[in-house]
Amino acid sequence: MNKPVRDHAMFDAELSGAVLNLQLLNRILFWIRPYRLRLFASAILILATSFLTVIMEIIISRVLVDYIIIGEANSNMPDLGMIKLTQWLELQTGLPPLYAAGAIFFVLMSAIGVLGHYHRLTLISAIVEGLRDLRQDLFAHLETRPSSFYDKVPVGRIMTRVTNDVEALYEMLRGIGSLVGEFVPFFIALIIMFSTSVKLTLLLLFFVPFVGIATYFFRQASREVFRLVRNSVSELNQNLQENLSGMQVVQLSEREAHNLDVYTKINKTNRRFEYQSINLSTFYGAFTDSLASVGLGIIIYYGGGEVVQDEMSLGGVILFTRFMNMLFTPVVMLGEQLNVLFRAMASGERIFQALDWDEQIHEPENPYKFSKRIQGKIEFRHVNFGYSKEVPILKDVSVTIEPGKKLAIVGPTGSGKSTMIRLLGRFYDFDRDMIFIDDIDLNDLHSHDVRKRVGVVLQDFHIFSGTILDNIILGNPDISREMAIAAAKTVNAHEFIEKLPAKYDSPLVERGANLSQGQRQLLAFARVLAADPEILILDEATASIDTETEMLIQSGLRELMKGRTSILIAHRLQTIQEADKVLVLHHGTVKEYGTHAELLAMKGIYHTLHELQFQDVSFDDEDNPILKENTEDNGI
Repeated sequence: MNKPVRDHAMFDAELSGAVLNLQLLNRILFWIRPYRLRLFASAILILATSFLTVIMEIIISRVLVDYIIIGEANSNMPDLGMIKLTQWLELQTGLPPLYAAGAIFFVLMSAIGVLGHYHRLTLISAIVEGLRDLRQDLFAHLETRPSSFYDKVPVGRIMTRVTNDVEALYEMLRGIGSLVGEFVPFFIALIIMFSTSVKLTLLLLFFVPFVGIATYFFRQASREVFRLVRNSVSELNQNLQENLSGMQVVQLSEREAHNLDVYTKINKTNRRFEYQSINLSTFYGAFTDSLASVGLGIIIYYGGGEVVQDEMSLGGVILFTRFMNMLFTPVVMLGEQLNVLFRAMASGERIFQALDWDEQIHEPENPYKFSKRIQGKIEFRHVNFGYSKEVPILKDVSVTIEPGKKLAIVGPTGSGKSTMIRLLGRFYDFDRDMIFIDDIDLNDLHSHDVRKRVGVVLQDFHIFSGTILDNIILGNPDISREMAIAAAKTVNAHEFIEKLPAKYDSPLVERGANLSQGQRQLLAFARVLAADPEILILDEATASIDTETEMLIQSGLRELMKGRTSILIAHRLQTIQEADKVLVLHHGTVKEYGTHAELLAMKGIYHTLHELQFQDVSFDDEDNPILKENTEDNGI
């Protein structure tokens, strides 16, 4: 099977992210489109809110200053009918002009508050639900990546994509919604300003390009910095995940100080990049603020002269100062949003890099369908395999396991024992005509069908958050509560479960830390038995169980293996002796094969491992065993 060469380093590459990648933005919006009606409603609400915001400024300047304080009701400056509305309210209610204007102002302010609230509510709900769908699709995609992918890509980097990077998209989309709310008043104010004073409006617009130029240079300077910030955050997550998941090893080896030093170095790097981004943002903010101050000075100077010459009212000058904020604020906010935008574009690239990563186990177009029950014959036929082409792990391995028989595989660490069962579970791609179940090539079977037939008990298996029952059933609708309890009884797990406060409904903490190692192993046996597979694999499943607990499960194991083809990778001599055949691997090749008695009579590697179960065994250049005294129980 010719597999494409994949550069997994590209998955972990440092992505820069363009300031506004329209193609990338369109892909992001794909998850938002199902909620476009909410976005449309949000747009209508923000239009209404923005218009009312402009009206409020007119009430302050034209109605309060010009009409009420100065008494100039007639002017060539637009008031959008607010003076007439105030006069109408005076006639209808008999209120003084100030009270009438205040009542209108209060109604407008209340309407702006209500409309703005529902604008934000509809906008954020659409974004949150769209990104929820994106996160679910990303999680579902990552679940289907093969083991070879996770062998090469750090889990911490993957977690960053699902958590931090999706959160960065939320900040960006919410920021875009806020910018829309700022640019609507910008254009309304611009129209009114031109109708009031073309010269003064043009003078103010003269400064807008400077804000745009400052924004451009800010983008150029900060693009690289924000990329480095994202990557340093990813490194922090990766380092944190590694240390927390291995906390027991850290504490046993007293590596706390060393790990803190490593984390501190990464954190300092992140802090340095964060400071650089903050300095850039602060400088940009100070520059735009200074331009706004210059604009205000121009309005006061030029507008004051217009008032003296009776060419503009005092309310008009005040209106210009209020509208100047509407003119500059969107541009300033756009610059401030560039920080979020840069991060989000880089995050979007990282997310879609993960979504577009198409590495997966080869599945046949028309998979062979097993009958409801299979015999369980297994055949490894001249298997050659390596996780990389440069380092072969299995070399011409051949062995046949008849239905219902037990094969024990022994050998030194790194000899290829676990690799054999990983291939049998279809966790990796391999060439055709090498591994068969019931004389059917595994490449002709769907991986899900294979894994339903193969039950695996590992030395360190995974406990999920949930109850004892949840961890036995694993969401399989074909396993009832009664079946799960029956399986637990068979492997002698029922006794310790019944002693728990909530019995089978007792919650388990992360990785089952509130159970002993032996109890977790018993739970693993119950999990496999409840699934009722035809093929059973025990990968050093009793290596971490004390003698008393092992005695409890031996009878359960015998029941578990009845009528099932079993592969045993074990250190315990008793388990190996009960196997029908023993396969001895060394450096990925079959060194010996036969029954326990036959291999002992051969006086070879197995005999040496058997005789020196409590000693370390290594090998010389000619594959002869070299014995080393050791008090640890390394076993076979």
